[in-house]
Amino acid sequence: MAATAIGAQTDLTQLWTEIAAGAAERDEAARFPAEAFALLGAAGVLGATVDVDSAARLGRADEWELVRAAARADGSVGRILDGHFNAVQRLLLLAPPQLRDAELAAVAAGTLWLGVWGADPTPGAGEGAPARLGSDRRVHGTKVFCSGAGGIQRALVTVRGPLDDGTPPLLAYLDVREGEHDGEGGREGGSVAIDRGWFRGSGMRASVSHRVVFDGVRPLAILGEPGELGRDPWFSGDAMRTAATWIGLADGIVDAALAALAARPGSPGDLEAHAAGRLLTARATCGAWMTHAADAADAGDRPADVRMTSIAYRAAIASAASEILTTAATAVGTRPFAAGDGTLDRARRDLELFLFQHRIDPLLVQLGRAELEARG
Repeated sequence: MAATAIGAQTDLTQLWTEIAAGAAERDEAARFPAEAFALLGAAGVLGATVDVDSAARLGRADEWELVRAAARADGSVGRILDGHFNAVQRLLLLAPPQLRDAELAAVAAGTLWLGVWGADPTPGAGEGAPARLGSDRRVHGTKVFCSGAGGIQRALVTVRGPLDDGTPPLLAYLDVREGEHDGEGGREGGSVAIDRGWFRGSGMRASVSHRVVFDGVRPLAILGEPGELGRDPWFSGDAMRTAATWIGLADGIVDAALAALAARPGSPGDLEAHAAGRLLTARATCGAWMTHAADAADAGDRPADVRMTSIAYRAAIASAASEILTTAATAVGTRPFAAGDGTLDRARRDLELFLFQHRIDPLLVQLGRAELEARG
């Protein structure tokens, strides 16, 4: 693969400013951030991780900083970018060479946007049957929380096999553009339908994480072995990249809270200064943990070590982000949440929803048990 670095003349500060400028409108309309992804593609961000062999390719820290900065500008953009980088990595690792090269060339050009869809419907909730690879070798069924639905063109989708034999899910690479696929642009048949009324969360509105129904869509490829999406160290690395989105959202809350405190009439009082100090300390904690986790992920060749680092890192970020939420809300009061440009309220809604999706405590049990058993 040819290197796809972000151009030396690219002004990333201006890029994030432009993306942030449209965040409120996208949140209000709850629509896919197409113009933001066009900007990311033109700047080389979407293809920044394509070249796996180049000595100059992005390390984990630089990649996660891109996700963090995107989420700081707009949480939904950061969420979808996280999934895009996740999919790029799996294509590099697992796709057949001819397909890999063609798809990643389009990613490098900024014209192909990817995602990863792993959530199944809740049994008995009337959301449909989970996605399955049928005996016809086509995908039928439903996925939920499909971030980027209706905007991205491809997704790695976990699907059950033809038999109910307990085999871990397969990882199918699908064309997920909405509509009939027979005879259109070389698509392999079947159809994709997006239920745009399914996702009604108060946060991450522009992530358009809708319910998607597949009817006879033929995979472009099946990647790896059963259970591939959950294979370490890659799965734990995916989780650590997601935590960079949490940090970016926390950054946005800190920025907005500090601006609100500084704008109060008169000199800042001790209460405002104390709150500002706590916010800055918690944000610094997030940054230090991200640096440590990125170094460990780059150096770690034992999946178990990467997994343990991933759990501790995410627990620490979740704790620091929660402190930022509480401190900001207590310090600024209700007015910035109810008036003004809504930046603080939007960042709060996005972060709360995203943190709720990840259950950290059971993972901490695993981390702690492993250490106690090792000492026993």
